[in-house]
Amino acid sequence: QRNRDWSYLNTSSQLSLNTLMGRKKVDFVCKNFDQYLDASRWKFGSIKLLQFKNNWYIHLSATTSFSEYELKQTQHIVGIDRGLRFLAACYDEQGQTLLCSGQKVLCTRRKYKKLRAQLQAKGTKSAKRRLKKIGQRENRFMSDVNHRLTKTLVNHYGPNTIFALEDLVNVRFVTEKAAKKRRYEMVSWTFYQFEQFLAYKANLNSSTVVKVSPRFTSQRCPKCGRIRKENRNHELHLYICDKCGYKSNDDRLAAMNIQFLGEQYHKGVKIPKFTKLRSAE
Repeated sequence: QRNRDWSYLNTSSQLSLNTLMGRKKVDFVCKNFDQYLDASRWKFGSIKLLQFKNNWYIHLSATTSFSEYELKQTQHIVGIDRGLRFLAACYDEQGQTLLCSGQKVLCTRRKYKKLRAQLQAKGTKSAKRRLKKIGQRENRFMSDVNHRLTKTLVNHYGPNTIFALEDLVNVRFVTEKAAKKRRYEMVSWTFYQFEQFLAYKANLNSSTVVKVSPRFTSQRCPKCGRIRKENRNHELHLYICDKCGYKSNDDRLAAMNIQFLGEQYHKGVKIPKFTKLRSAE
């Protein structure tokens, strides 16, 4: 606990730790996290001290407060569609598209999946220990990808940005319709973690994240408003509107519709969503 077991000496940039041999002052290395050591802005909590090989590491919890985001300060509105083919397909108010490919990530995860299957087939004690390490390594890999991706998005669009995301609570991929070899990838990517990382990084950069309804975002034509499920070709990843002829990549199209809902939120709509009108074809 802080001030009992440890304290941060701001004047000397050292940690004072309580040990079995008395209080010790130690130097530490903190790369790219110096901003979190500002005691005037951040409130420190407990720490966790651990050793890995010949190095000692500290996990430090720190909290801070932010003023509530005001819609009038908004300069950019970005719609983000999350997926596997593109981890993030982004579309902004200026009509610019940013696609973050997920192919390298997918290849890496398939390597982990193959290695995991080989170890499970062995079933030995050493294989089980190896399985545990593999699982932890893959989790760290996914966290690192989400950290780097969300940091890139926040830096790319700058402050005063509304990031609109689909509310994926109680929504899951229809794995029954997916090929068996792809089911694991479809249900196990950490989309919620991406949302959490983006939210707090956006807050640090005077931006915010809003969630909109996912209904019809991949079925609606952003030009004429036509909603028709059959217009989307999953195999070709293509959307062609049968009414106005508009054509686009289906991930980009979803990002466009999400960005539109983000604009509706900016105009004061509390829960932006699309509604399909029932009419004779």
